Amino acid sequence: MLLKELSALASPLNDQQIGQLQQAAAELSPQQLAWISGYFWGLSQTQVAGQAQPSQAPALAASAQPAGKLTIIYASQTGNAKGVAEQLKEEADAKGIKADIFAAGDYKGKNLAKETHVIIVASTHGEGEAPDDAIELHEFLQSKKAPKLPNLQYAVVGLGDSSYEFFCQTAKDFDAFLSKQGATAFHPRLDCDVDYESAATAWRAEALDKVEEALKSEQGAADVVQLPLGQASPTVSAYSKKNPYPAALLASQKITGRQSGKDVRHVEIDLEGSGLTYQPGDALGVWYDNDPALVEAILAKTGLAADQQVDVDGESISLCDALIKHYEITLSNPQLVIKYAELSGSKKLAKLVEDKDKLREYAGNTQIIDVLGEKKAALSAEQLLGLLRRLTPRLYSIASSQEEVGEEVHLTVGLVEYHKGEETRQGGASGYLAQRLEEGDSVRVFVEPNNHFKLPEDDNTPVIMVGPGTGIAPFRAFVQERDNRDAEGKNWLFFGDRTFTEDFLYQVEWQKYLKSGVVDRIDVAFSRDQAEKVYVQHRLLEHAAEVWQWLQDGAHIYVCGDATRMAKDVHDALVTIIEQQGKQSREQAEQYLSELRKSKRYQKDVY
Repeated sequence: MLLKELSALASPLNDQQIGQLQQAAAELSPQQLAWISGYFWGLSQTQVAGQAQPSQAPALAASAQPAGKLTIIYASQTGNAKGVAEQLKEEADAKGIKADIFAAGDYKGKNLAKETHVIIVASTHGEGEAPDDAIELHEFLQSKKAPKLPNLQYAVVGLGDSSYEFFCQTAKDFDAFLSKQGATAFHPRLDCDVDYESAATAWRAEALDKVEEALKSEQGAADVVQLPLGQASPTVSAYSKKNPYPAALLASQKITGRQSGKDVRHVEIDLEGSGLTYQPGDALGVWYDNDPALVEAILAKTGLAADQQVDVDGESISLCDALIKHYEITLSNPQLVIKYAELSGSKKLAKLVEDKDKLREYAGNTQIIDVLGEKKAALSAEQLLGLLRRLTPRLYSIASSQEEVGEEVHLTVGLVEYHKGEETRQGGASGYLAQRLEEGDSVRVFVEPNNHFKLPEDDNTPVIMVGPGTGIAPFRAFVQERDNRDAEGKNWLFFGDRTFTEDFLYQVEWQKYLKSGVVDRIDVAFSRDQAEKVYVQHRLLEHAAEVWQWLQDGAHIYVCGDATRMAKDVHDALVTIIEQQGKQSREQAEQYLSELRKSKRYQKDVY
């Protein structure tokens, strides 16, 4: 309830007291307000019981604060860690455990010394990096300013992908940092793979049981009704990752030329009546069905019957339906290769398992059906499903602004397709969107907000966008948004692909924006249009003086696309520009770029 509403109710306070309370509250942070609510409640209970006089109030300030509570901190890049943290908060509330929840970027590291129980849920970004929002907390805990934490009990959940070398590295870092400062883990760290739901659910239940037991004696009368921490959330749609919206496919149009070596689609999806809203920089989650032909081929390789009944989440369904709707059957991963090497006795796979680098490379470039083809093995249905991860939705950067397209959402989807001998291999989600869905068909979607890839709040701020290939998607949304907002800030786009004639995605639109002045500059790099390959990082270096001047003028720089090579090369190019144009050492240039990232002026959406 807002203080200004008190006077409209039958309040025990007079106008002067309400005024004093309003003035005091205006100077307090949300966390201070939450604490003071507990203090006042404790004070009222003590006075009612006749155990204290008003003159003793100062002494009560310390004792009225609850002795222990749970604080949940999430370090999230795409929203998964945030989702796990929010579920943890809901489950804590249901058990009567007092719990606060914070994004890592909103939490002050020094406050850890005041906590009794903390759970950190952390995803890992890029090559073992902390998510953007968690950089400061991550660095603080490594610094000399980090407090000693002998009274802190903590636990950590990591979300990651075991296909990557630095699996759950951020979670491992937080675990090590807290332990080094003297904190004690009350529950073992959980490192979750991409199909994390069931493991995370079980871990949360176990961790909360331990927290409940530890705090039980300290809860009781100390429980208070907390004031909201921050502004009220806007009305949200009923649709989410767990309850996706069955949207209609409006269009799937190829936007690369006939002679292009790539099939890139402009996809339009109807959101009318869903209540789903999004901002430029957000992603659209797409739940997809696997290709029935691929399911048939896998069943043929394993000698299993399509109609055999299996248990999935307590429901008996056919093996065929389980493979189409519930399991990942395209992307391989190192764990699958290791397991199948044991089941099949394949010497080739066993040799790969001995070399982690070669294993990771093989798994990243070989689909599951081809792993199964290395050596035939008779599998039971349970063994086959035991090899597979659960199906997870694919996240696509949204390529439209709702200011421009209304109740639609647009995507830029590159079809993953290659030949294996005489057979064609396709990506699960991209093949579904590009080829298996027909216009009017239903596709299950949800919006995944990305608060770490957002336009500047000030429309006068200049923006540099680096988006080769399908990395162009969010920048189409950015420019549509800035056009509709009549933003005065300058816009500079760096785009790259293979050839100008076949692969210039949305070329007509960009030319229109350039002509109208919405986009001030476009620099392109088409790698195969000349003998020597040229990429976006080369264009950045060619215009180093101008890039540096834009940064000096307060520009925000955004990078979207391939994380493995492009993002690293662009990062190195930016460091070189800062080093040379700013006359700084390499270390100083790296620090300069790190500061840009912390201040949200350097943002990446890479995959």
